[in-house]
Amino acid sequence: MKILSFNPGHDGAFTYLEDGHLITSIEAEKHSRYRHSPLSIPDVFSVLGELKEVPDVLCRGGWWPSDTHLSEQRFHAGYHGVKNRDIIVDQQRFLGKTVKYFSSSHERSHLLCAFGMSNLPKGTPCYALLWEGVIGSFYKIDAALNITKLADVMPEPGHRYALLYALADPTFNKSTAEFSRFSDAGKLMALASFSKRSKASDEEEKIIAFLMQNCLHLTPKECEALKYCQHYNIGVEDQEFRNFAGIFSDRIFDRFYQYAESNLTRGVPLLICGGCGLNCDWNTKWRETNFFSEIFVPPVANDSGSAIGTAIDAQFHFTGNPKINWNVYSGLEFAADDAFDASLFDVHETNYTMIADMLANNLIVGWVNGKYEIGPRALGNRSILASPFHEKTRVRLNEIKQREQFRPIAPVCLEEDAKSWFGCIYPSPFMLYTQLVSTNALAAVTHVNRTARLQTVSSLTNSHLHELLTAFKVRTGYGVLCNTSLNFKGRGFINNITDLSAYTIEHNLDGFVIGRRGYMLKSSKNYQAYLAITNQVAS
Repeated sequence: MKILSFNPGHDGAFTYLEDGHLITSIEAEKHSRYRHSPLSIPDVFSVLGELKEVPDVLCRGGWWPSDTHLSEQRFHAGYHGVKNRDIIVDQQRFLGKTVKYFSSSHERSHLLCAFGMSNLPKGTPCYALLWEGVIGSFYKIDAALNITKLADVMPEPGHRYALLYALADPTFNKSTAEFSRFSDAGKLMALASFSKRSKASDEEEKIIAFLMQNCLHLTPKECEALKYCQHYNIGVEDQEFRNFAGIFSDRIFDRFYQYAESNLTRGVPLLICGGCGLNCDWNTKWRETNFFSEIFVPPVANDSGSAIGTAIDAQFHFTGNPKINWNVYSGLEFAADDAFDASLFDVHETNYTMIADMLANNLIVGWVNGKYEIGPRALGNRSILASPFHEKTRVRLNEIKQREQFRPIAPVCLEEDAKSWFGCIYPSPFMLYTQLVSTNALAAVTHVNRTARLQTVSSLTNSHLHELLTAFKVRTGYGVLCNTSLNFKGRGFINNITDLSAYTIEHNLDGFVIGRRGYMLKSSKNYQAYLAITNQVAS
């Protein structure tokens, strides 16, 4: 069965499944478009270019009814709902043929995405935690894949979490905004690691009670009730605010953990989905509780996986199969034939040893291979890579990325070396957990609390990156590199050479590598210094 699914709105995406295999997932924000973009006409042509024939099923993900005309609402499911009655099945004309039409709720899309992509066999009972900007709930999934919502533990966990950052940030206009900024959740996750105390003051307890109150929606404007508290507009550099950020983060996690401990049965698998599934600290805390037999978080835990989840839901409805075979590198190929000024670059036929040597000499390069990663994390196909040894490298990377200096840089590590440097005994291919760094040698990827958001790589998960890491280990003794996403600020991954060359020049990369070809920026002082060293050695 061939299934084409789309999530048109926030974090818009197309997904194409064929006989239980994920063929492609095309996300609207990629190709340097704004983060969280809805689908556009170019996305339609992109997915049509990937289809070999008319699909059997066309799916639309659910969303808020207010976003569509009344005449359209009967054709797509809403945001909430987990029962079979929340599914819409009909027919639709598509490319001159009549095909099956399917729609199910946004809530179901997250849950089916997590189950369908997990290693849990069909018929495995499990729990699911869906926590995101709006929903914060636990579910039970039985052997027949019937879903029962167990409890709405906390409304808007993602929004309330990000709202604390906005509360302290004087640049955020709290009087007009209806929702927190999407970028603030990741920033607060970084700041929480700076916390040096675990006990809240009396005033902070009042802030916690206010932000975690049980109402359907808490607007930033309502936070004016806190304007006389010390953290209101204090600025995110304030250490007492950073202390509180860690306390508040722990308090949200604890509300969900206390529910699990009081109401769930130990030793059952847990699926984690929703945007809060990208919070590596919380994922690590769940694993460290040892409450669940295993934990799975998909790399598309946020709404970028919604189209995949709806496609899985449709596949289950029509065939009885809720499982798919998938690869995280299922985006689109890189467009390397676009126009750019090649005269600004020295072009080399490269090899892994050569690139490893450049990185060991502190050059920073863009790294492109194959199809882009699905989900928001760069996992070695659209990455910026650098040596992991010096604090100044982290500073330079954040300058390149135009980010705040409190933001950490993630490491990518050979899977076989992860235990030695990070105490990691599990494969971690999707950068979804934090680990304690066990050496002082990796300063660029060690956060203030000595943790790192680790990605592990094997020859099976990413052969090109694995070979580069192996060559870097031969050169330096460490199979570890800095890995951060290759994108303009506030936009999705770069996916064409025009944007990549412009980014390299504007953001002071030393060059970029596409497959086996390297493009080193002639005007880069670091590159010229490297040439001087290598020429001196050669002579």
